[in-house]
Amino acid sequence: MKPNRKMIIVFLVPALLCYLIVFLYPSIRTFIMSFFNVAGLSDSVTTWTFAGFGNYKTIFHDRMFQQSMKNICKIWLYGGLGVMLISLVFAVGLTSGMKGFKFFRSVIYLPNVISAVAMATMWIYYVYNSDYGFFHKFLAFFGFTKASQILWTGPAHLFSSMLVAYCFGMVGYHMLIFISGIEQIPVSYHEAAKIEGANVVQRFFYITLPFLKGTVRTNIVMWTIFTVGYFVWGQMFSPDNLSNQTVAPMNYMYELVFGASSPARTVRNSGAGAAIGIVMMVMVLIAFGLTNLLVRKDDIEL
Repeated sequence: MKPNRKMIIVFLVPALLCYLIVFLYPSIRTFIMSFFNVAGLSDSVTTWTFAGFGNYKTIFHDRMFQQSMKNICKIWLYGGLGVMLISLVFAVGLTSGMKGFKFFRSVIYLPNVISAVAMATMWIYYVYNSDYGFFHKFLAFFGFTKASQILWTGPAHLFSSMLVAYCFGMVGYHMLIFISGIEQIPVSYHEAAKIEGANVVQRFFYITLPFLKGTVRTNIVMWTIFTVGYFVWGQMFSPDNLSNQTVAPMNYMYELVFGASSPARTVRNSGAGAAIGIVMMVMVLIAFGLTNLLVRKDDIEL
């Protein structure tokens, strides 16, 4: 059966146009803008003045941007380790033949269905609140009166509280990816290992993990993309002004492009904001390359 070229073109052209208009053109414009002094995002190109690498020098010498990079690295490392480990434990447990597999999978994934704004609001007002939040009630019930009065959204605990809340909502997503990888492992491998006398731990390290290399790589790449795009949670936990505890590069870029919430910073700089976007893109590409280099698929065939 010969392919109908006309039909292929008819179906591909709309998708190609959408790709060019929605993704490729803004990406190219942002890259070019990062080398110019641009005040407003919608300013005419004729008003741009060439700055070379000036915007990149500006952001890398800015303390707020430096702090945002430190925060994003801690979110990626500490949050990533916690989310991956918990997700893997849940995935292994749910695929071990336990009853109610579909129910527990749905419950764990449920936070991903709820918007980030709603989730952050729930944690701030109904979990972390020092008067009637869950942590307050739980600790007070067991007699930890002083601990129950801890201001979880205060400067001393704000970053940790935000990170825990964010990771709570991400476990279900990565768990499903691990489950999909585990379900592709032939059952005969585990049955043969059982016959040979391998216990649960041995089967996990010698059968499950080797087959999950590709899945681990996918999860790391997706976690990196989500982390680089980290924005809503920082805005929710510090709604008024940028905070050293919660600022991420996307929050700082928003302030530069659309105007600062703090009266101390009134100048808009869309060129520097574009430079931040390019830096974030490079970070994703580097993480993707390193992940492919370090977490390679071996010669194991299903």
